[in-house]
Amino acid sequence: MIDFRFPIVLSFYAFLALVWVLWIFRKQYNDLIWNETEPLLKENLFRRLDLNRWAWKHRLTFSGLILLIFAASGPQIGTRVAPVERKGIDLVFAIDVSESMNAQDVKPSRLEKAKFEISQMIDQLQGDRVGLIVFAGSSHLYLPLTSDYEAAQLFLDAIETKMIPSQGTDLSSALRTAISAFHEENEKYKVMVLVTDGEDHEGAAVELVAKASESGIIAHAVGVGTLKGSLIPINDKTGNSSYKRDKKGILITSKLNEAMLTELADAGGGIYTRFNNRQANYREIMQAIDSMEKRSIQTHIYSEFEDRYQSFAMVSLLLLIAGMVLPTRITQIESKDDSFE
Repeated sequence: MIDFRFPIVLSFYAFLALVWVLWIFRKQYNDLIWNETEPLLKENLFRRLDLNRWAWKHRLTFSGLILLIFAASGPQIGTRVAPVERKGIDLVFAIDVSESMNAQDVKPSRLEKAKFEISQMIDQLQGDRVGLIVFAGSSHLYLPLTSDYEAAQLFLDAIETKMIPSQGTDLSSALRTAISAFHEENEKYKVMVLVTDGEDHEGAAVELVAKASESGIIAHAVGVGTLKGSLIPINDKTGNSSYKRDKKGILITSKLNEAMLTELADAGGGIYTRFNNRQANYREIMQAIDSMEKRSIQTHIYSEFEDRYQSFAMVSLLLLIAGMVLPTRITQIESKDDSFE
């Protein structure tokens, strides 16, 4: 199997082919002229030129140019196997997708802001594995632990508040799913980041985080929203926009439950931060993750094309030098008198 680093260089073969075609036409034209020339004149003109060497001189030069273009295109032939060691942690994001995450006290919305900040975090990961959990009234392991950050970004972009049919905010269910996502038996190198507005409708979240902390899982909490809160926009089946109301028809204001999230982070041995309208809110979480001890997550081998231009370039150089130094002049010419002796 073969590949090229600079395939555009191969286009020079078209120019070389054009030169070769022009040379063929010129040679045929010259042959017509010499066929009409007196043999004695032709012999006198070429008596000091070795036509066989002259032909080989051109062949060597032309072959050298062919290989030179091939070498310049950066041929990569075959594969080589190299060991790769990656160090990092297992990082699981549990993302709230309840309707309250549509509130716009954080622009453009709580969920979109959370997705943007998480995307920034994934961009800075090096060697860590990342997983995604979505939750509302129930939870779902959306993306198992992976080191494919591009796939993680694609899954993250597709998250929306309609993913979980059962509404509400069950942090306990999200935490149980997050804990089960860590399938390694090591007691360290595990981090979960709970991203929510903190409206826990089921309870027991702090107790679960404390129990997970005993098994070596660090839990960070991220609050999305403001203490003042915001109405929750909804769209009906006809596409009309309105705001969510309770059973009595009163508008619901969703407020950030910062006290509960701070308690949750303390129980999980992590930190609490808030995603608000300021930029780069994720940095506190990333600093905490970067300061952790890393482990070798996976040691594997991978195959890649191996550069082979060196040998072609060397042969090309030798052919071009040979074409330059090959003599075509006959140094000793036997006279006709000597030939009859």
